[in-house]
Amino acid sequence: MMKKMLFLIVCALYATAGSAQSNYRALRFSQPEAFFATGMLTVHQQNLERRQAFEAACQSRKGMERYIREARARFRRIAGPLPERGDLKARTVATDRGNGFDVEKIIFQSTPGRYVTAHLYLPAGRKGKVPACIEMCGHALTGKGNGSMTAERMAVNGIAVLVTDPIGQGERLQLIDAEGKPLTRGVTTSHTLLNPAFCLLGSSLAAQEYFDNSRAVDYLQSRSDIDGDRIGSYGFSGGGTQSAYLIGLDDRIKVGCIGLFFSSRERTLETQGPSDGCQWIPYEGRERIEIADMAMMMAPRPFIVLDGKYDFVDHWGALQGFEELRRCYATLGHPERVDQYYCEDGHAAPPDVQTKMVKWFRKWLIGDESELRSLDYWRGTDMNCTSKGQVNLEFADAKTTMQLCLEEMDRLADERSRFCRQPLSHIRDTMKALLGLPLSFNDSIEAVPTGHSSLRDAEEFRYQLNCTGQFPVPVIVRVPSDVSPHAKIIIHLHDAGKGWYLEEKDRRDATSDGTIELAADLCGFGETADPSMYNLSKYWNKEFRSAVTALHAGRPLMGRRVADIRTLLNFCSRDSRLRGRLIEIVADGINAVAVMHATVLDDRISRAQVTDTLRSWRSYIEQPLQRDMMSNTLIGVLRRYDIPDLVRLSKGRIVMAD
Repeated sequence: MMKKMLFLIVCALYATAGSAQSNYRALRFSQPEAFFATGMLTVHQQNLERRQAFEAACQSRKGMERYIREARARFRRIAGPLPERGDLKARTVATDRGNGFDVEKIIFQSTPGRYVTAHLYLPAGRKGKVPACIEMCGHALTGKGNGSMTAERMAVNGIAVLVTDPIGQGERLQLIDAEGKPLTRGVTTSHTLLNPAFCLLGSSLAAQEYFDNSRAVDYLQSRSDIDGDRIGSYGFSGGGTQSAYLIGLDDRIKVGCIGLFFSSRERTLETQGPSDGCQWIPYEGRERIEIADMAMMMAPRPFIVLDGKYDFVDHWGALQGFEELRRCYATLGHPERVDQYYCEDGHAAPPDVQTKMVKWFRKWLIGDESELRSLDYWRGTDMNCTSKGQVNLEFADAKTTMQLCLEEMDRLADERSRFCRQPLSHIRDTMKALLGLPLSFNDSIEAVPTGHSSLRDAEEFRYQLNCTGQFPVPVIVRVPSDVSPHAKIIIHLHDAGKGWYLEEKDRRDATSDGTIELAADLCGFGETADPSMYNLSKYWNKEFRSAVTALHAGRPLMGRRVADIRTLLNFCSRDSRLRGRLIEIVADGINAVAVMHATVLDDRISRAQVTDTLRSWRSYIEQPLQRDMMSNTLIGVLRRYDIPDLVRLSKGRIVMAD
């Protein structure tokens, strides 16, 4: 009896949780994965165009060289603005002796106040200049830690290695308390939370990591004991990502390796969803850049892929990507300069992988294919470069990434002011470009009736609004029985979904005030919301996979929602019950930011009342510990305008009601 009661209670709870949307549906279909799937259609189309261009390039050496040259130019363009290169102010703070190598503890500044901590592994008994590699750390909170087995294996075999702490790792944590303890569960979370600030300024965390790593190359080339013409790059997992960007963007890298990351971006997005905030640069899909292209950008210089057969990194995507690499190098006349090695392991770099890698670098950096020296693994006891363990606590002039981004935002204030003084037509065109919208909207819509009910004091009509190229918009219209010719329309757009709003209204048993109400779900909300099971909680965003995939394709979610709002306005302008009436919008949260953009773009919105929403993108920079930031992120928007500018441009039509 008790088991039966518990079963009935659980069923009741599930029914209550889903009632808001199930009772207020308007779409002809119920498929929660459909919204993300339609976003992936754009990704598939972009990658198809990329593959077609690659196939054409394989027909000749000149064609392949042009393909690589153009891909590199597009890649550098989306990397965005980077800091100026100044004096590194590098210094060695201490040296430890390992087993067959020395380890120097290094500190330099990639930009003023942006301190980078590193270990330089140098072969013992070295004579003259030696080749060197940049080793980029995986996603360990400790960063470079107290030792690197791969760096040691390299050093005892004649190749120096510089291991740097990336932003947010090791001695470069950004989200910390007064004692230097991390405020997030791990590196992938902190990277994801730090990324929006850079994106808003036109860059990305991945591009900033590339910049720091390229400055590490600058440092190596400044040393008299390093051969600056023989520098390689490698990394595993998150370090493999960094290596992909370094070899793609820095032509000083002579030999490259990507470990535990190389695969197909297209397949990864579809099967696993996007990775954390340091593992992608916005618009890669729009610019037809795959991970294989990043490796091709260094062709015909030697390159190797290392991974485990049973890694969560998609194996089929890796095999497909390598086949493209093989054809690229063959077309260029150097098939021997590319290789792929998979071990019988998962997400790991066991000794056989390390051995394969060291042999590869020795072959191409030194010209030596003899047997490797054995390694007697050593681990330091205290390998910090700072006494306090964190650069942002150690140095009075140290600047967090938040401070650096705030400085850049403030520097751009005059540029934003000038932009907002431009003619409204120019502002609107630029806004559409940032939103990923065409200059001319598609205003052809189809309103498909999906239900009708006679309520106590209103008639309720349900529609699925179709517009080519957009996800269908579900809408419920309630027209009061005593509606007057002068009654206005209020469109309700809520993050909790139209079902939440209508259920609350019905629960209060409120009577009509004569206003026509229209409740809708913009794409990704309500009955079109992406299931939570596909969005890892560690990314602090309930629609992370949709938001990042949209930025990958160059079609931000905010832009798609602005297009949905225009569809709603077009519906109101054409429906016989609605046309010619004053239109107001009530919105909250993420919906509200899209509504503010739509209000500036479309004069048909007479008033937009927004609550519980973003008041300035500055808050994302000042306090990155926030949820759903990626949903509200437009790439480079702070080089043009901020939220208060939208309010001013609306000429009083946008009202912050809280």
